[in-house]
Amino acid sequence: MEPVYRTLEIAAHALVKAQGMRLDVRNADTIPSTGGAVIAINHTSYVDFVPAAIGVYRGGRRCRYMIKSEMMDNPLVRFLITHTHTVPVDRSAGAEAYAQAVENLRQGYVVGVYPEATISRSFELKDFKTGAVRMAQTAEVPIVPCIVWGAQRQWTKTGEKVGGSTRDMGRSHIPVTVRFGDPIDCTGDPVTETARLKSVMAAMLDDVRVAYGDHPPGAYWVPASMGGGAPTLAQARVIEAADDARKAQLRAARARGEHKEGH
Repeated sequence: MEPVYRTLEIAAHALVKAQGMRLDVRNADTIPSTGGAVIAINHTSYVDFVPAAIGVYRGGRRCRYMIKSEMMDNPLVRFLITHTHTVPVDRSAGAEAYAQAVENLRQGYVVGVYPEATISRSFELKDFKTGAVRMAQTAEVPIVPCIVWGAQRQWTKTGEKVGGSTRDMGRSHIPVTVRFGDPIDCTGDPVTETARLKSVMAAMLDDVRVAYGDHPPGAYWVPASMGGGAPTLAQARVIEAADDARKAQLRAARARGEHKEGH
């Protein structure tokens, strides 16, 4: 029994109920009932981890995520991370996080990974990192592909700006679909297997979007390829490059300030 994790599960279900979210989880029975597994999830929203975790829960398992190490700066979040086998990731030194995730998998945990690493502003699949595949290969566990669609309507980076993002976390009855695919055993070259994983998830994403229903023309949460207002993949890359440059400047300025204070 994990009381902290159970408390988070109750809170997640309460949030979904409060929002009136129309959550549709499909094929959760593809998640292995025992042993470790990597759940590879597409990333369109700040909160898509919630429906994905509920989907894993409906499959009879619990999902442990890899999250940014900066979250450890918050005492409450640090407590939750410590007591739920969540893996903090420092992108400048990821070896420790990788080793911890592999150990969790070997101990039989289900670990949620975003192969795109960051949120896709275009809502299409970005380039995949090889970490999910390498992790699964090292721990000798399968990867279960997972598509979440609709969560970008709740809180994402694209659209009309509200505090730097588009947010609708109220009782909006937003439909959100979670679909799991068949487990994949990745035994080949990590780059080749990562391309295969992306191909499988791209086909799943297409199917989910067709089944989802109405995608209003021009809507910020609808991909440009479907007539929506989201940027294309190419446009999103330009936006992300500018954002990365801005963050780098802020880090450099902060470092200079700390250096002056130290003297």
